[in-house]
Amino acid sequence: MIDVKAKQQFIKIVGPENFDDSKTGRLVYSYDATPQFQSMPDAVISPRNKEEISEIVKVCNEYTIPIVPRGSGTNLCAGTCPTEGGVVLLFKHLNKILEIDEENLTITVQPGVITQEVTTAVEAKSLFYPPDPGSMKISTIGGNINENSGGLRGLKYGVTRDYVMGLEAVLANGEIIKTGGKLAKDVAGYDLTRLFVGSEGTLGIITEATLKLIPMPETKETILALYQDLESAAKSVSKIIASKIIPITLEFLDQPTLEAVEAFAKIGLPTDAKAVLLIEQDGPAEIVKRDIARIKEICKEENAVSVKSAESEEEAEALRTARRAALSALARLKPTTILEDATVPRSEIANMVHAIGEIAKKYNLNICTFGHAGDGNLHPTCLTDVRDREEIERVEKAFEEIFEKAIELGGTITGEHGVGVMKAPYLEMKLGAAGIAAMQAIKTGLDPNNIMNPGKMFAKDSRKRVVVSK
Repeated sequence: MIDVKAKQQFIKIVGPENFDDSKTGRLVYSYDATPQFQSMPDAVISPRNKEEISEIVKVCNEYTIPIVPRGSGTNLCAGTCPTEGGVVLLFKHLNKILEIDEENLTITVQPGVITQEVTTAVEAKSLFYPPDPGSMKISTIGGNINENSGGLRGLKYGVTRDYVMGLEAVLANGEIIKTGGKLAKDVAGYDLTRLFVGSEGTLGIITEATLKLIPMPETKETILALYQDLESAAKSVSKIIASKIIPITLEFLDQPTLEAVEAFAKIGLPTDAKAVLLIEQDGPAEIVKRDIARIKEICKEENAVSVKSAESEEEAEALRTARRAALSALARLKPTTILEDATVPRSEIANMVHAIGEIAKKYNLNICTFGHAGDGNLHPTCLTDVRDREEIERVEKAFEEIFEKAIELGGTITGEHGVGVMKAPYLEMKLGAAGIAAMQAIKTGLDPNNIMNPGKMFAKDSRKRVVVSK
């Protein structure tokens, strides 16, 4: 429970209409998109500007009240689940596009702006904001920055971090800082902008972001390659990259995922294929034509049974939409869907796909695999039922082995979902004890009272005490 004096101060800052400590109001924000995590906050507050956020944080710091900044709650690592209670901070009032600067190719936005709104606004000016998380129609820019979200276009264009040029943030003591800006070059001091991106709200609260834009690509072409075995598809991915071709999109779906997506989207996907690659290239017409021709050759060399171009932008968009719907499609099949992400070097995709299949067999589980194969980011997805405790234990053991295998192959425990609570027990497997200590030193320096999204990133204990040898 929040101290009565603290509650009175919160209401004075934001008004009674923007403070909610009712059971119903708190219940809505007691969970995010992550299965098996739920915890009630003590209150939900909706500030109207950065000054109110600053004052709220000062009160939280004074009374040692945890504060959890939250976007749309689409994250999959329990990063916005208020596991230690406290205040959930909403940004429904801070949802404006402040400026589109065509001279400097930037857009400045508040954290509550929906990602798709940014994309639509800049495309109207023939500009391009590449980051495209699967939840972009409902996720917010603030959430994208906190989780360093990726997306289908990450292979060629990178992730959210690569487009954040400057930030405005409120620190744990209530002070407001600005980092970076519209500059093409800036090496003045530590790169605090990149430090905040992906910090999951554990270092401060983002109140404004300046994002980089690029010119809209001239053309785009989409192809679908079908395979009768998973490893041929995976080998195609490695060979395409080795041929020095970087597509905008290089996505992988196995047959169970394909069947679920087709049942959901009903666009005529070939469900008899064991694996599918969705490949796109953009840029000048002559380069796109050349790259697509070579990609088709490679797929056929690696035993693709069919390689077909989308005949219209409508068909291409249907394919992209179907891929984005993979999680929703799979979630219809069982009461609980646990979507993970493990990333390996692109050259190890085939080995990782094979390992996931073997681990699924070992633990007698239904694990479907899809993901951003071009950048090595796979999403093994287990269809299960949280009420079956024995099966859930097998699921946890299976995913632990999947993370171990990813690290063994030179990869990581998460490529885009973040650490939050879900991956915190595995973080030491990747970073080692010294790496964890370095991160904790940064956290303590900026947030000595541990009020900023506490319980995230740092586990009370690690699943593994040694880094798996590579």
